[in-house]
Amino acid sequence: MKTKIQPNGIIPWKSIFLMYFILLSINIKAGDDYKLWLQYSPVTSQQMLGHYKKYIHEMVIGGDSETIKIAEKELSHALLKMLGVKVPVSDKATRENIVVAGTPETSEIIKNLNLKAKLENIGDEGYLITNTTYSGKNCLVIAAKKDIGVLYGVYHFLKLIQTNQEISNLNIESSPKIKLRLLNHWDNLDRTVERGYAGFSIWDWHRLPGYIDPRYTDYARANASVGINGTVVSNVNANALILTDYYLVKLKALAGVFRPYGIKVYLTARFSAPIEIGGLSTADPLNEDVKNWWKNKIKEIYSYIPDFGGFLVKANSEGQPGPQNYGRSHADGANMLAEALADYHGVVMWRAFVYDNNVPVDRTKQAYNEFKPLDGKLLDNVLVQVKNGPLDFQPREPFHPLFGAMPKTPLMMEFQITQEYLGFATHLVYLGPLYEECLQSDTYAKGQGSTVSKVIQGTPEDHHLSGIAGVANIGTDLNWCGHPFAQANWYVFGRMAWDPDITSETVADDWIRMTFSNDPSFIQPVKEMMLASREFTVNYMTPLGLHHIMDEGHHHGPGPWIDDAGRADWTSVYYHRADSIGIGFDRSPAGSNAVEQYFSPVKEIFGNPETCPDEYLLWFHRMKWNDITRSGRTLWDELCYRYHAGVDSVRQMKKVWNALETKIDTERFGKVKMLLAIQEEEAVMWRDACLLYFQTFSGLPIPAGLEQPKHPLGYYRNMKKYFVPGI
Repeated sequence: MKTKIQPNGIIPWKSIFLMYFILLSINIKAGDDYKLWLQYSPVTSQQMLGHYKKYIHEMVIGGDSETIKIAEKELSHALLKMLGVKVPVSDKATRENIVVAGTPETSEIIKNLNLKAKLENIGDEGYLITNTTYSGKNCLVIAAKKDIGVLYGVYHFLKLIQTNQEISNLNIESSPKIKLRLLNHWDNLDRTVERGYAGFSIWDWHRLPGYIDPRYTDYARANASVGINGTVVSNVNANALILTDYYLVKLKALAGVFRPYGIKVYLTARFSAPIEIGGLSTADPLNEDVKNWWKNKIKEIYSYIPDFGGFLVKANSEGQPGPQNYGRSHADGANMLAEALADYHGVVMWRAFVYDNNVPVDRTKQAYNEFKPLDGKLLDNVLVQVKNGPLDFQPREPFHPLFGAMPKTPLMMEFQITQEYLGFATHLVYLGPLYEECLQSDTYAKGQGSTVSKVIQGTPEDHHLSGIAGVANIGTDLNWCGHPFAQANWYVFGRMAWDPDITSETVADDWIRMTFSNDPSFIQPVKEMMLASREFTVNYMTPLGLHHIMDEGHHHGPGPWIDDAGRADWTSVYYHRADSIGIGFDRSPAGSNAVEQYFSPVKEIFGNPETCPDEYLLWFHRMKWNDITRSGRTLWDELCYRYHAGVDSVRQMKKVWNALETKIDTERFGKVKMLLAIQEEEAVMWRDACLLYFQTFSGLPIPAGLEQPKHPLGYYRNMKKYFVPGI
């Protein structure tokens, strides 16, 4: 809209107000994405609306803590938006159908319902949601042992309404199966985000502690709604400055926002901090001055943040300093910090992502080789944080062999939520199936049924500590995650952190309903698309067990030709090993024998190409181009068909999405439509670049009937990408 300026240079006030309201309406409309899965859209089914109004006449909330106030505010806000009526809040039950929330200590009604035994069984974070009667009144009760459990229960109850579930006959008992449920932010102090594709870091260090961005509260709400109870706010490639008082006063302010939502703050500890900010000449973990420095520093941190959670440490990996610089072990380093944290009930999460190009061994074996001998040598408040696979968050990896191999040590899962190798924030890839695939893998550590899920829950050994971490995909973009569907990966991580045995399909169904619509004609096709999307992406990027063939450094796009990156295991050729005979990394007993790190019968299944699943074939085996695969095709033809199937699947996703245009708001529809077009373009690029490159070794044609590349190999090899995000 053009505004006519008066001769005196003044814009008419009428035009100013008109522009203001136009901009306001745009922002309000765009704000839907900002709300994540907490949309609280009005209930459109008249039948369900009547059902909810029948059972919700009044709320009786017990307690006055900050957490309880948040629960009451969330309930009031959400019910008003969804039901269209303001539900009164009362100190005492005065109406026929009431919602009661609280603990036996804060609610007279809950105290008299004799729920204490049940509440003891579900722990400090668990909750009950049940229908009962009290003094002749119908009560829908949200009860917990502690206030944080009440808040978690409130979010569950609101999810029932968001997803149009009946609330007349509830008997829900829920408690987290994993104790520490954390987001790992790879955020730098300059507000760039390593492997972040959704803008800058949300931590506005420059304006903290004086300015508390409302986004911090909404971040806490979103996390609490799925039960995430911790956040590591700094990059694992740590900067020691985060431990100085300049930042601690800012962290204190963040911790104050998060605390009522049950979220603890954790920090990454740079192992060389005693030198860099402490003035010492060494960081040797067995040096008394170093030990005292860390003890004093930890005491200082707790003076700012009394409920500080502890440290996440990346040491002696990718150039980061660590105890091995001084001839010490990972156990020496971890135990030194753990001892200093023990009096405060803090924990050390020591990452097992280590590799050294001076060690002449298959990189996927190195973490196991370094950490397996340390089992039983770590203090009780140390967890070893292990990536889901033995390499590095690839589109598909077998589960990490350390799971089950360290029974005396609590192992903490590390998943990547941000899509570093799975399309960043431009590809629609739902990661629930990836998480589920790993969690439900059977390690056979204690016989059949010893799933990765059970290992990280600590159930086989009854560990008092358990943990799971997700590398966050959160940034300053209005919609937090860059891609509307990338929000689902934050959501599914939280749900699986609470219950690692929930299915990715169940979570997808909930997320679609909460975020978009309860219309079955929208839910079913979108859910099918989401559940298949990861497999589609594997096909057009790294089918049949190929891995680490992305472009150098930024990882945007294909780079199977990368052969000089400073070290062998940063190249692509190190992993695919293509030549005129065949392709694949031999990790069988005849090769690097990485399969030996798994328990039987897994190692025998993986170690034999006849029994190895197709999904891991080239991960564990070197195959000839003309070898016959399970499909009956040669390996070369099977690769071609899989790459093409990946592209065709993205095109089908576009058709599915385009058919849903009238089902949701124009803005989000259009955003996803544009991103799917980018995904198709990049899927074609992956397919053609990889097949043309591998064809230089196989010498075989792309089968007739399949789409032929539009450009020669040189076109793809010479493509330049400038200033890509997330490096």
